[in-house]
Amino acid sequence: MRFKIHSFRHAQVILEHETNYKETWHELLEVIESINDDELISYFETSTRKAKSLSESINNTLKQKLINQGWNEESLIFQDDEYSGNRWRLDFAKHNISLEVAFNHGEAIAWNLIKPVLASELNHVKKEIDTEIAVIICATKALKDSGGFDGAVGEYEKFLTYLNPLRDILTVPMVIIGLEEPKTFKIEHQTINGKKQGIVKYINKRE
Repeated sequence: MRFKIHSFRHAQVILEHETNYKETWHELLEVIESINDDELISYFETSTRKAKSLSESINNTLKQKLINQGWNEESLIFQDDEYSGNRWRLDFAKHNISLEVAFNHGEAIAWNLIKPVLASELNHVKKEIDTEIAVIICATKALKDSGGFDGAVGEYEKFLTYLNPLRDILTVPMVIIGLEEPKTFKIEHQTINGKKQGIVKYINKRE
């Protein structure tokens, strides 16, 4: 997939040049770049897929590729059993880099940004992972529109508007990655047998 990158608190410079992060950062970029339209369509057209948008296809494909590269899935922010629910988990973590894949409602943008900070700051709850730098993957408006996403989903462009107001709170260096729309297809919604469904529509001649 194609993507945009926004660097906050010099995060991209750190990831590109510091030995502790460079290999893992480029591994992540290669994983994203390796996702192709055929993979997304293949999952989207399976009987197990529930979402009407590409969110589930992208999430599943990313998940499998990241796990294959040794990323830890659903890493707890805190070790205390009181904070073991999904709200208190990072989507993925590796080598002190936390990764959130955020295709949820726009109202959750602030929480998606704050979670890696909680995993990095000293506080009264013992942490499972000490985050030093964070990456958030989300959909650009173009992907949101062509991928059949709900209008309330928080897109890349909106994530960026939160950074300055929350600057004093977001103390961890952070990269926001906005996934671009597929080249060869889009998702259209049609009502079939009284039920709204997502349908793959090709927009370019496939080779």
